Amino acid sequence: MSTETGPSAETERRQAGRPRSERADKAIVEATLDLLAEESGVAGVSIEAVAARAGVGKTTIYRRWPSKEALIVHALGAVKEPLPEPSGRSAREDLTAIARRLAGRRHSRYSRCFWNVTGSAEKYPDLYARYQQDVIEPRREIIRRVIRHGIETGELRADLDVEVVLSLLLGSLTARRPKETVPAGYAEAAVDTLLRGIGTGPR
Repeated sequence: MSTETGPSAETERRQAGRPRSERADKAIVEATLDLLAEESGVAGVSIEAVAARAGVGKTTIYRRWPSKEALIVHALGAVKEPLPEPSGRSAREDLTAIARRLAGRRHSRYSRCFWNVTGSAEKYPDLYARYQQDVIEPRREIIRRVIRHGIETGELRADLDVEVVLSLLLGSLTARRPKETVPAGYAEAAVDTLLRGIGTGPR
């Protein structure tokens, strides 16, 4: 896969210390998402195209991100709503709070961006791997912590495979088309149904 590279080290040194512009950052991220959401997806994103749409110079982008892959991953992470920090009071409470956030209303443009990156995993494996590592894995680790804590406290069965439970929960909440909405109460029902199988209480 070809990767666009930034300006020379000498250019970077001359630009060091210049204050970052929040307005420019936002314009660059929005332009990246706009391009990524279009039909051409990842293929339609280039530093030149982003710069033109954001109204900035290419050097402004390269000062912040060394490649289009780094820019795309940053843009995707910027629009992911953070998952709630687990309270630790109970696995059900924490999983339900997370499930509600995951099942919340999604902006159709952002959904198309995520689908376009996921659907291009075979063509752009490095981009997809970086997206998984930098954006998805930290969120998955929060859920793993909840599951592990539930096992430690005895709320969840000791013989559970954490990765299987994680996949079951996420699959029930995220396997949706971009414009598809989740019915009210679905997140709570998904967690309660899952807990009947993995919990230590009555089933």
